[in-house]
Amino acid sequence: MIPIESRIDPSSDAFAGQRAGMQALIDRLHGLEQRAVAASERSRPTFARRGALLPRERVGRLLDPGAPFLPLSTLAGFCMDDPDPETSIPGGSLVAGIGFVCGVRCMVLATDSGIDAGAMTEAGNMKLVRCQEIALENRLPFIHLVESAGANLRKYRVDKFVRGGAIFYNLARLSAAGLPVITVVHGSSTAGGAYMPGLSDYVVMVRKRARAFLAGPPLLKAATGEIATDEELGGADLHAATTGLAEYLAEDDEHAIATARDIVASLDWPRVEPEPAQPARAPRLDASELDGVMTLDMKRPVDMREVIARIVDDSAWLPFKPDYGPGTVCGHARIEGNTVGFITNNGPIDPAGATKAAQFIQLCNQSGTPIVFLQNTTGFIVGRASEEAGMIKHGSKMIQALSNSRVPQITLYCGASFGAGNFGMCGRGFKPRFCFSWPNARTAVMGGEQAAMTLEIVARQQAARKGKAVDEAQLAGQTAEIVANFERQASAFVTSGLLLDDGVIDPRDTRAVLAFVLATAREAALRQPHAIQFGVGRF
Repeated sequence: MIPIESRIDPSSDAFAGQRAGMQALIDRLHGLEQRAVAASERSRPTFARRGALLPRERVGRLLDPGAPFLPLSTLAGFCMDDPDPETSIPGGSLVAGIGFVCGVRCMVLATDSGIDAGAMTEAGNMKLVRCQEIALENRLPFIHLVESAGANLRKYRVDKFVRGGAIFYNLARLSAAGLPVITVVHGSSTAGGAYMPGLSDYVVMVRKRARAFLAGPPLLKAATGEIATDEELGGADLHAATTGLAEYLAEDDEHAIATARDIVASLDWPRVEPEPAQPARAPRLDASELDGVMTLDMKRPVDMREVIARIVDDSAWLPFKPDYGPGTVCGHARIEGNTVGFITNNGPIDPAGATKAAQFIQLCNQSGTPIVFLQNTTGFIVGRASEEAGMIKHGSKMIQALSNSRVPQITLYCGASFGAGNFGMCGRGFKPRFCFSWPNARTAVMGGEQAAMTLEIVARQQAARKGKAVDEAQLAGQTAEIVANFERQASAFVTSGLLLDDGVIDPRDTRAVLAFVLATAREAALRQPHAIQFGVGRF
C-alpha cells in the first residue's frame, strides 16, 4: 500500500470557507440533538419528586464508565410530527445506541419518558425496529429500559398500529436467535407495550413504580365497567409474586439497573475480541481536516481520496484498476489494522466504473473483506454514448454484485447521493450493515433544478402539441415549487429524521465510527449464540 498524497492546502481561503460551512452544519446537528436533551431535562423536577433517574441517567448508569458508546438515529422523527424545523424535537422519544455493559457489547435503548411521558411515536417505533434489526444482524444482547404511557391516542393511525407489530416479532426472533433480551420496567408499560416485558428473557421491575397491563384503569372501566388501581392491575409486586412476569424486583432505578448489569455479568457472554491483522497506525494526514475537505457546492468536484487519506491507517491504500473507469474509485486500505475495501466516486458512474465496482465487490466477497461505500455521486452517467456503451447492462452488473454481497457493507453519505447512484452505492434500500451521513449530504432522485427543467420541457411540448401559448407565470411558479420541494427533502437532517440512515455524524469522527462498527461486525462473525427453535416462553 502506498500513502495518498494530499493536494489540499488547509491554509487556503477555499479550505477555510468549506470548513466554516461544514462547522455551521455540525453546530446545527449538535443543536438539534441538544434540543431533545433539553426537552427531557424539563421533566427533572417530576422525576426528582418520585426519586427516579432521567432516561439518559439510566443509560449512563447501565453502561461501563469510559467505554465507547455509539448513539444511533439521534435525529429520528425530525420534522415528521412537527414540520417546523425550528421547533421539531428529534430522537423519537427514544435513546439508543451500541455500548458496553460489564464488558459485553450490547444494543441499549431507553424510552425517553421525560418527553410526553414516553408516549410511543411513529419515529420511535421505526427507530426501535431498526435497532432490533441491528442487534439481530450483529448478534448483540438487547437491553431495553422501559417507561412509556403507550400509544398517543390523539395521534392514532391504523398504519402505525399495524406496522408496530414488527417490534414484538423481532423480540421473539432475538430470543430464538440466542440473543438475550433484558427489559427493565421503570414505570408504565401498557397495552401493546406490555408485550415488551412479556417477550423478554429477563425482566426487572421497580417496586411501586413499574406497571404492566393490557388495559389501564381508564380503558378497563370504559371497556368492562370494572374499577381497579394501577397496582392491582399490574404492579411490580403482582408480577413478581403472582403472575411471574418479573424475575427480579428492584427498590428503585439504581437497584434495577445494577440488577440488569448483574444479569449480563452472569451470562458469561463470550467476549470475542479478534486481534487486528496488523498493528493499527494513525493516518498521516490530520483527520480534523475532514471538516474542510468537502465542498458544500454539489456541482464542484472533490477527490474522494482526500477523504480516504484522513481515515485509513498510515493514509495508505492499494488502488484497484485506477486507470479503468477512474470516476469510480476502488481500493484496499486498513482501519485499526484490518483490511477494508473502499468504493467511492470522483464522477458519475460510467460503464467501465460499474464493471470495475462489480468485480471489486465480488473479490471482496471472495476474501471476506468488508466494504465501505463513500457516497458522493451524481448517479449513473446518461447520454447517447453511455447508452450505446451498455450503461444499463453494466450498471445492472454492479447492482447484481451489490445485492448478493455477503460481507459487511458500511455506507457513508459524504456529499451528493443522486438518482440510481444512491442504489448502486449501497443506499439504505440495499441493506448496508450500518449507514451514516455527514451533515452536508444531499439525497434526491435528481437535483431540484433538473427536475423542474424536465417538467418545464414536458409542459412546453404539451402546449406546442395543443397549439397553445405557455403561461410563463404559471410555469415559473411550478418551477419554484418543485425546486423548493426537492431542496426541503434533500437535507441530511430531514433524511435522517426519516430514518434513511443510522445517524448524522461529525466528519471528524468518521474513523472512530467506522472502526467501531467494523469491530462490531467482526465480533458478530466470530460469535456463535445458542439459537433455539422458538423464543424463550415465560412460565
